Amino acid sequence: MSALAARGVRLNPDLRALKDVAAIVIAVKPQMAAEVLPALAPMIGASTVVVSIMAGRTLQFLSATLKSASALIRAMPNLPASIGRGITVAVPLGAGNAQRELADRLLAATGAVEWVEDETLLDAVTAVSGSGPAYVFLLAEALAQAGASAGLPRHLAERLARETVAGAGELLHRSTLDAAALRENVTSPGGTTAAALDVLMGQNGLVPLLKKAIAAATERSRKLAG
Repeated sequence: MSALAARGVRLNPDLRALKDVAAIVIAVKPQMAAEVLPALAPMIGASTVVVSIMAGRTLQFLSATLKSASALIRAMPNLPASIGRGITVAVPLGAGNAQRELADRLLAATGAVEWVEDETLLDAVTAVSGSGPAYVFLLAEALAQAGASAGLPRHLAERLARETVAGAGELLHRSTLDAAALRENVTSPGGTTAAALDVLMGQNGLVPLLKKAIAAATERSRKLAG
């Protein structure tokens, strides 16, 4: 506590004593927004930028609820932010260059940041990166189940699947090549990988299945946002 205080950090300060703050980050469940947001109004000044990472709460909602806020940013992070390897997509409304730069520095603390100007893109962002970690976990789960079905002991199949997905993800992260090139590099014509990819890349394979999944998640995000 003393170390934090020495750096100017105040834990649970009296909100009434805070005026014209540089930035406010809203990170609550969307169903709590109507209760929480009005209490923030006294802290918002002419230069304050409000950054929201609430799922489904639009810039229009934020503007209508926080009438005193002239600079708003809606952001969609994802789960790997918890280990500093996330990616966040942000869209601004009324934010100047300095306010965007401040918001970018705050969001970059958890990983990469991308900016868009069209808020409607956040529905697809939610479907791809927001929900995406669950798809990767499912891949590891399915790969382990398939390995066990092929005769591997369950614990070995799970270890192989876990480390393969994690290692391949790290290789993709470090490589300058795109995913397609990496896939091609590891696929020998007529080999075992090619035999599996003939199934996964078939007419009813992974690519069309993921397109359907992303479309379903995107549509659900639109409905949740109203």
